Amino acid sequence: MALGRRLFVHSRARDGLGKRSSGAVLIPPIERIAQTGSTNADLLARLASGEHVGDGHWLVADRQTAGRGRLGRGWNDGQGNFMGSTVVHLTVGDPSAATLALVAGVALAKTVAALAPGVGAQLKWPNDLLIDGAKCAGILMERTGNSVVIGIGVNLTAAPELPDRPTATLAANSAPIDRDHFASALGIAMIDALWTWRQEGVASIVRAWLPQAHPVGTPLRVSEQGIEGYFDGLAEDGALRLRRDGGETMLVHAGDVELRRPVEEGN
Repeated sequence: MALGRRLFVHSRARDGLGKRSSGAVLIPPIERIAQTGSTNADLLARLASGEHVGDGHWLVADRQTAGRGRLGRGWNDGQGNFMGSTVVHLTVGDPSAATLALVAGVALAKTVAALAPGVGAQLKWPNDLLIDGAKCAGILMERTGNSVVIGIGVNLTAAPELPDRPTATLAANSAPIDRDHFASALGIAMIDALWTWRQEGVASIVRAWLPQAHPVGTPLRVSEQGIEGYFDGLAEDGALRLRRDGGETMLVHAGDVELRRPVEEGN
């Protein structure tokens, strides 16, 4: 089915999200399906076929059988979890598409903070949300032409077992959240974060991202290069600032970043 570029106006803001329009809330269209392989793959296929998928349209699945994380990791299933993807069509004057990971992170963290204020979730560059160092949510971006598909998976009720990192759920941290309520809140938060990105630039998104992240000084490791250091904030273009033991700071523009476990355990 062809999807129009529809945005609905709600009469009042909810949960402190989406207050860009003098109290009105723009509600994005959310398409819900029972099961699919990957919501990202579905939207990419639609775009490749020439189907018009409106900017800000969401595809949300009850079950996902072939979901993917960064570097080809699996991120599947979990009845009651949030598994959804949205589309951003790039326009002239937009900031770098790579910084949309920060936009999605800001929207995700603010949604979780609004709906589960006691959990204390924290962003980890470039695309994870953690609870006590365990992964609760992830972001995957894939580009086709001038469109970017942003997939977000959130462990609302169940957590997949990953071989290389611990995982967590919001429900296990005393924060049960209805999936559809979460989808609506996240969609509103994305509209707000995208407005900031387009109208105020990446620096404003960086300023919104940093308070939602783990503290400056957190020990980190860039896996592919085997480089270790300490989180020193973000550069204005969204790159990770990694402070080395010798005191110098290097910029990381891409990479798989992990929290260093021994320090995490109190060593």
